[in-house]
Amino acid sequence: MAAIRKPEDGLCLRLSGVGKSFGGVAVLSGIDLAIHAGEIHGLVGENGAGKSTLGKIIGGYHAASTGAIEVFGDPVKSWTPPLALERGVAMMHQELQLVPGLTVAQNVFLGIEDKRLGVLAQTENKRLAAVMAASGFDLDPNAITSELSIADQQKVEVMRALAREARVIVMDEPTSSLTADEAERLHDTMLRLREAGTTIIYVSHFLDDILSVCDRVTVLRDGRLVRTGNAADETKGSIVSAMLGGDRTETPYPQKTIRTADGTLPLLKVDGLSASSGVSNVSLHIAAGEIVGLMGLVGSGRTEIARAIFGADRADAGSVTVDGSRYDDRTPAQSAERGIVMVPEDRRKQGLVMTLPVRANMTLPHLKYFTGAGGIIRTALEKKRIRSLIDYFQVTPPRVDGDVPHYSGGNQQKVLLGKWLMRDPKVVILDEPSRGVDVGARQRIHEAIAELADKGTAVLLISSEIEEVLGLAHRAYLVHDGSLAGEVDPETTTTQDVLWTLFHQDQPDSARSVAS
Repeated sequence: MAAIRKPEDGLCLRLSGVGKSFGGVAVLSGIDLAIHAGEIHGLVGENGAGKSTLGKIIGGYHAASTGAIEVFGDPVKSWTPPLALERGVAMMHQELQLVPGLTVAQNVFLGIEDKRLGVLAQTENKRLAAVMAASGFDLDPNAITSELSIADQQKVEVMRALAREARVIVMDEPTSSLTADEAERLHDTMLRLREAGTTIIYVSHFLDDILSVCDRVTVLRDGRLVRTGNAADETKGSIVSAMLGGDRTETPYPQKTIRTADGTLPLLKVDGLSASSGVSNVSLHIAAGEIVGLMGLVGSGRTEIARAIFGADRADAGSVTVDGSRYDDRTPAQSAERGIVMVPEDRRKQGLVMTLPVRANMTLPHLKYFTGAGGIIRTALEKKRIRSLIDYFQVTPPRVDGDVPHYSGGNQQKVLLGKWLMRDPKVVILDEPSRGVDVGARQRIHEAIAELADKGTAVLLISSEIEEVLGLAHRAYLVHDGSLAGEVDPETTTTQDVLWTLFHQDQPDSARSVAS
């Protein structure tokens, strides 16, 4: 346990009544928070609690919708990342903010290069040596960033923040791709920075890490601040209890179809699947009409397993069988032809073309099915199908050629689901299907998932929200380090069961919380 550091310089940040909404959906409400100078302050909460959003508001990447912010005693009127950096506030992101074609050294010092008479002095490699010594990381300064592993890219992101010598550093999930030893070295660096007077706001899923290095901890739940207290007075159990709450109200999940083992072959069967993306010896099966969940930590390999099954990532070993037929040499296009589709977790970067309207987004992968003689699109048929999907998913506004970028997150997600469910696939892989959507959209998406199973579709459901998997799935697998770490029955398993199981995995770096 880190010794509690008493603030000698007062407060570095004060947030009063801070709120944030996206597309009319409140993500944060009424946040009152004081951050002491020279402390490590943990932010914890479940997925969707608002931790990362709050961190981005402090770092200048999001403007608060309501409330006021003071930085070192001065009110903030306008707040952007450059202005934040000028005032001594830097942020390192969970979503890496690196330029792929630049070297490690160039990325670390991008925007703060040494110059002589207006010309770059090319001193980045020399300066990087000092940053690496401080961080405990060891990377080739001349390595091209795009050729590094995700873990090494995350180290570059950490060093970018350290290189800016900020008085306040917001670290959003800095250890999610690091090994236990690398995470420990980063924690040592954080403690050294604290002793030098730097304030660190540490956003993390990993409660052991929070308790080991933080002076104080703030718990968020459903976009509101539950409490702030000394880390020395907390345990994993007390934090989990505060995160989950005892009076949460949830939209009810659809009633599950009762399933019995009838001896039929699974619709999807995976045996010994491994891939260089981090998937290791995964075997699972899904019957027709069954919803099977994957639950694990951030970075556990859930998405990588799905991508290897779908063919987005190349598998190195193992087999996939669909409806009794072995399916090798998988690609996304071939999977779609075989009736296997995957709804990705990032709708804006991987799912939708934000410059195209609703109709073009939904029919883009299926154009040949709407093409008549001479290669002419049968517009009437296309529009009829789009209208039926808009009505089914209750997309608002209900326009065939609606402007997707201006839709709410929930309606964008409905468009994405319509895109991949257009041709009634056999197997549907859903990666975070309700992330960032409002309550109404969430309920309709859950109903659609249950209806897929009722029609005989095999569904693989990935979600960081434990309740979502337990509420929808017939069976679920726990995922750790790219492998399956056990199977649970959602009918007899609670959220607390899953959290404690994942806290106490045998692996030395896995006693960490899935909540984010």
